[in-house]
Amino acid sequence: MHRPTFSWFFLAAFLASSAMTIAQTQSKEDEAQIQAIVQSESDAWNRGDAEAFASHYAEDGSFTNVIGQQLYGRQAFVAQHARIFSTIYKGSHNSFTIGKIKFLRPDVAVVDIDGVLNGANRLPPGLKAGEDGALRVKLQEVMTKEKGSWWIAAFHNVAVYPLPPESK
Repeated sequence: MHRPTFSWFFLAAFLASSAMTIAQTQSKEDEAQIQAIVQSESDAWNRGDAEAFASHYAEDGSFTNVIGQQLYGRQAFVAQHARIFSTIYKGSHNSFTIGKIKFLRPDVAVVDIDGVLNGANRLPPGLKAGEDGALRVKLQEVMTKEKGSWWIAAFHNVAVYPLPPESK
């Protein structure tokens, strides 16, 4: 009598394939949630709404602004943005474009964002707009997933300037 042989190899391959499909689906859903958060930040900035801008900011998050000031906590983040939305950046327009989302773990992502700010009333000392009047920044957000939602744990913003021409 011939017994069918069970292949552990095929079972392992099937399980690995299933796990990859689940991880890819989860990753796509997480990417979509992160993209929506970044879009909501841009929309909130353009309305000058500091509370909405901070709606996904962690209670104990760290914030380094474009001139290197560092603040900790959601309330400090809201207060700083309320101040700039009513003064130097009142009526400004900011657009954010995600360059890359890298998942360090399923619940931790590093999000690289390009920002273009137009219409500032004035810029902080040391910052210069480009020839087109826009301030360009690289924003890096570290996000963590807590209880099914993504939160900005760290927000680090730096201005981008063209490199000077090389001397010969």
